[in-house]
Amino acid sequence: MNILKTISGLAVGATLATAPMAASAQQFINILTGGTSGVYYPVGGALSKIFSDGIPDAKVQVQSTKASVENLNLLQQNKGEIGIALGDSVKFAGEGNPEAGFPQPLDKLRGISAMYPNFIQVVASEESGIKSLEDLKGKALSVGAPKSGTELNARAILAAAGMSYEDLGKVEFLPFAESVELMKNRQLDATLQSAGLGVASLKDLSTSIPITVVSIPDEIAETLGAPYVAETIPANTYEGQTEDVPTVAVVNFLVSSEAVSDDLAYQMTKLMYENLDELKAAHSATAGIDVKNALKGMPIPVHPGAKRYYDEVGVTAE
Repeated sequence: MNILKTISGLAVGATLATAPMAASAQQFINILTGGTSGVYYPVGGALSKIFSDGIPDAKVQVQSTKASVENLNLLQQNKGEIGIALGDSVKFAGEGNPEAGFPQPLDKLRGISAMYPNFIQVVASEESGIKSLEDLKGKALSVGAPKSGTELNARAILAAAGMSYEDLGKVEFLPFAESVELMKNRQLDATLQSAGLGVASLKDLSTSIPITVVSIPDEIAETLGAPYVAETIPANTYEGQTEDVPTVAVVNFLVSSEAVSDDLAYQMTKLMYENLDELKAAHSATAGIDVKNALKGMPIPVHPGAKRYYDEVGVTAE
């Protein structure tokens, strides 16, 4: 009897010892963003705070990456729980497109929400004399990191204008901040950056040297078709830009993977939409995020956890 009591006591003690550990099991959330001078990174930082505050025992980190293409490949490899990516990159990833950086279809990707548009912003130094896409011929242009979402946009824009990299004097494959530094040092004529309006890199550039925001006419958007749309960069978005400038834009999407539980995907979706003010305070580019548009143009299957939230609030795919 004494032996049985001892064994029983040990079992109860073991249960009590392990119970607190089970209750406080951490939920790891790695948010995949982009370069620190872009828009993805501060948006990821805002999401990190929202998730940390709203999900008990969550350990959230923000990872700076080369943005869209890398984010989608990392999600496929279960190296992140959620990330931001351009709509055309998400479409190419779901279909498989070797030229875009996806040798095989990424079948584990699941959509969370449409976010905000990336504006294709071609900015030249004033002294370069570049005022149109045609003027880029023979000039030095940075098109973003190799096979990044921005670089995919650059190829598409040039092709729609009847041009290619061969028409340029020099092509640099550099992130936003590095492109700006070269322009400040007169080693580069222009940079193409796919980002939210008011991106830090271009604000920095516009306060450092006189710039020209290059027009991309509406017919380019018509030639490209979805997911590209005609848009406008409002006057005074950047120092010295006194007039509206036509351009094209591509919607960003928040993406997860099938490896993320339905409960976690539900929590992340719900928390984001219940804390939009906090998200919008992180960067002006996110001002237009609206749950009514969450599933608009979604190019991959929606995560069941996110769908549960949209069912609750009456949002359906178009």
